Amino acid sequence: MWPFGRSKPLGRRGEQLARRHLVRSGLKILARNYRCPCGEIDVIALDRRPAQGLQGPAIVFVEVKTRCDDAWTDPSSAIDSDKRRRLHKAAAYYLSRRDCTAYNVRFDVVSVVLRPGQPPQVEHIANAFG
Repeated sequence: MWPFGRSKPLGRRGEQLARRHLVRSGLKILARNYRCPCGEIDVIALDRRPAQGLQGPAIVFVEVKTRCDDAWTDPSSAIDSDKRRRLHKAAAYYLSRRDCTAYNVRFDVVSVVLRPGQPPQVEHIANAFG
C-alpha cells in the first residue's frame, strides 16, 4: 500500500489513537476535526500543566499524521510550511472566537504508524513548531 495516499479509515484510526494518547498524557480534548473557513485542525486540546519556560496552561493544536509504514518518510515530516501556515490561520480563527487570553498556545504533532500485525507506534512531539 502506498503510504502517502489518503485512506480515511487509516486516518480515522490514527486520530483515535492520537486522542487516546493525548488523554493518557493528561490533556483534555476540546475539539476534534475542527473546521473553519481557514482550514481544519485534527485535535484541539487543553494542557493544564505549565509548559517548560511558560506560565500557565496551554491550548494545544494537534496535527495527526498516520501512515501504514514509515519506510519512505517519518509521518511527522509530512508537515510542510504550507500546512503550518494553514494550521496557524485555523488556530488564529479558533482563538479569535473564544476568550483564550489566559492560555499559552502550542502546536504539537502526533505521528502514528500502523503496521499490519504490529502494535501501533505513537509518537507525540510537543511544541513541534511555533
